[in-house]
Amino acid sequence: MKDGEIARRGLVLLGCGKMGSAMLEGWLARGLPASSVFVNEPYPSDWLKAQRVVLNKDLPQDPAIVLIAVKPQMMAEALPSLIPYGNGTTLFLSVAAGVTIANYEKSLGEETPVIRAMPNTPAAVGQGITAIIGNASASAAQMDQAEELLSAVGEVVRLEDEAQMDAVTGVSGSGPAYVFHMIECLAAAGEAEGLAPELALQLARATVAGAGALAMQSGIAPGELRRNVTSPNGTTQAGLEVLMNDDSGLPPLVRATVAAAANRSRELANG
Repeated sequence: MKDGEIARRGLVLLGCGKMGSAMLEGWLARGLPASSVFVNEPYPSDWLKAQRVVLNKDLPQDPAIVLIAVKPQMMAEALPSLIPYGNGTTLFLSVAAGVTIANYEKSLGEETPVIRAMPNTPAAVGQGITAIIGNASASAAQMDQAEELLSAVGEVVRLEDEAQMDAVTGVSGSGPAYVFHMIECLAAAGEAEGLAPELALQLARATVAGAGALAMQSGIAPGELRRNVTSPNGTTQAGLEVLMNDDSGLPPLVRATVAAAANRSRELANG
């Protein structure tokens, strides 16, 4: 990472749990000087303590970026210390779920540059995807800065409207949990057909991971990939007739699942 402004002015990381640690590891691997990163974390991990970042000490006077990675319920306690940075040139980049841009503007000032981001847990292995949206005070250069920072843990996409963040939450934010449950269900079904539990889990885990990698790397539409596996009147077709049923199969179930998560996101954002 070759952002001279961040190296010169500093980057504040407020909260360094699993997501914060994943991002920090990516930044350091890309060359961001550890001495430029100021981490405020009341319960630092052994890994964090071993890094050369500035840990739980005085923050810089005019940081380039404050990245907020604390849990939403800790926000009321964390934000007051950041008020002096509001309405200035410091960019606030938030990965806290359910906290809207308006919440930050109310606490920090309406002219504060704010970018809201929704990453997901595969960021821990550098395979995440993050959606971002900025307010009117966030410049094009700051949007680029945020994208570079977040690309350290995976892909980054830009939204057109903050209201889309709820759908993003339902699809990619919560989506890894749906896939993990799919692995559980495949393994359980394998057991029911006579496989040993360990073997069923190994097959299910590798199948989902491999199919995901193929979907990402082949450039082929998922529908075509599905058809490529499906022989007429074969075993896959028999399974898909159950899975793709318009009334009782995966399509209505996934629609309801994503809608429930998106609706809950809206409820959290509205308090």
